[in-house]
Amino acid sequence: MNAFELNKIAGALLGMLLFVMGLNLFADAIFANPRPATPGYDLPSGEKKAGPVAAVAVEPLPVLLAKADVKRGEAAMKACASCHTFAKDAAPKPTGPALYGVVGRAKGSTGYAYSDGMKAKGGAWTFEDLDAFIANPKGVISGTKMSFGGEKDAAKRADILVYLRSLADAPVALPAAK
Repeated sequence: MNAFELNKIAGALLGMLLFVMGLNLFADAIFANPRPATPGYDLPSGEKKAGPVAAVAVEPLPVLLAKADVKRGEAAMKACASCHTFAKDAAPKPTGPALYGVVGRAKGSTGYAYSDGMKAKGGAWTFEDLDAFIANPKGVISGTKMSFGGEKDAAKRADILVYLRSLADAPVALPAAK
């Protein structure tokens, strides 16, 4: 290779670098971001800002249960069928217990291998307990095997609760509104 060929290659590289630098300057001119007066980001402080705070009105559970619909609850429970069974004499699945008759039943009492946290909880499943557990399973019973993240919609939880209530030979009475 002679000197003329090396000069052509070096000229091509320098021309490409000059083109890229020019393109960068042109792009900076078009898409220029103004520099802030003080560099950095405003971080939120621990102080609450003054102003009207809209309180979220949550209806009491008995009122929600009175408005709830079994059919909507059954539809909402379709996703739960992958881990739970709902038939009367059905055996629990490896991933979750049978839910027939769960309202009023002792916690951790069926033939499913419950977590230690569930076994230690004790007591019977009330509407309030089930509502709290469906809303945040891991927050209510630490170490629970239930991988469901929780249902945040209170009306949807009420639909689920009335459906679970209907899965019994003698359904537990709904709590009275106060």
